[in-house]
Amino acid sequence: MVCAKTLLHCLAGLDTLDSGQVRIGATDLGGLSDAALTRLRRERIGFIFQSFNLLPTMTAEDNILLGLHLAGLRPDRAWFDEIVAVLGLGSRLRHRPGELSGGQQQRVACARALVGKPEVVFADEPTGSLDSRAGAEVLDFLRASVRDYGQTVVMVTHDPVAASYADEGVLLADGRAAAHLKQSACDGGFATLVAREATA
Repeated sequence: MVCAKTLLHCLAGLDTLDSGQVRIGATDLGGLSDAALTRLRRERIGFIFQSFNLLPTMTAEDNILLGLHLAGLRPDRAWFDEIVAVLGLGSRLRHRPGELSGGQQQRVACARALVGKPEVVFADEPTGSLDSRAGAEVLDFLRASVRDYGQTVVMVTHDPVAASYADEGVLLADGRAAAHLKQSACDGGFATLVAREATA
């Protein structure tokens, strides 16, 4: 039995499994050293945290580029500029998180997850801290990242509106898969799995 959040963290290599196996492509995460797992997370995985996890003393731009800088990589400036433009962050790059709205902070978190061109982006309740308008903006961007950039997004949510953006979903109840949901008339939604915990 596993809760949706724990499942997401295990899939992203943030937590370790007690049993079973997680693969990103042909790579078994369970067989990696700590250093190799850190490299895999930096180079192949993007993660959007519910609480943003932005560093308060750094600007939005520095927060977006932090993972690349830690990995010793130079950003693709054309890709960076495209993400910033799509997310409407161009005028906010010099602002620190405390000077941004919740929706802007979450868009910075989305940009940080995508700037390294990861194979898969994991999103932990990406709209959980946002009002409905800001939440819709983030979900629209994630859907566009699938449709326009070929990105894979795996999201955990309790929000049925957020779940409706997905092509496929798994409903978890009491830590187990209770149903596999497939949207037959999806208009360019996530090419992904959405884990949504059932609530009583």
